[in-house]
Amino acid sequence: MSERALLAAAIVVIAIAIAAVIRRRQPSGPPRDSYPTPRQIRRGDFPRPDAPWLVALFSSETCGSCRGLADQIGRLDSETVATHELTYEGDRALHDRYDISAVPMVVIADAEGIVRGAFVGPTPTSEMRNVLAPRAE
Repeated sequence: MSERALLAAAIVVIAIAIAAVIRRRQPSGPPRDSYPTPRQIRRGDFPRPDAPWLVALFSSETCGSCRGLADQIGRLDSETVATHELTYEGDRALHDRYDISAVPMVVIADAEGIVRGAFVGPTPTSEMRNVLAPRAE
């Protein structure tokens, strides 16, 4: 082989090796939610099951991130939106029923109990309002 052919072959091999390294370092897809959220709830498990919307906060009395979220979701309470906080200590049966594995978790469900939005961790009220709007107004 000529020098040029060997040099071209070497460059191709190096390019393939670099591409393989880069491919391994890139994530293989979108990040996965490590905490499952309910897809359906029984509205009868919560106050005001007749309200078109429910915003439920699953929390714990020992959770630092949960502090203040009950007041935050309380501001969403209206004729069309029922809000409720369920602490692990006081409502453990519902935490278990809905397989809540992380707190705080906010679950927003429609009148049929279909979960239309769920958030793990502190969540801005604006994100919750986006799930409710414009149907809750």
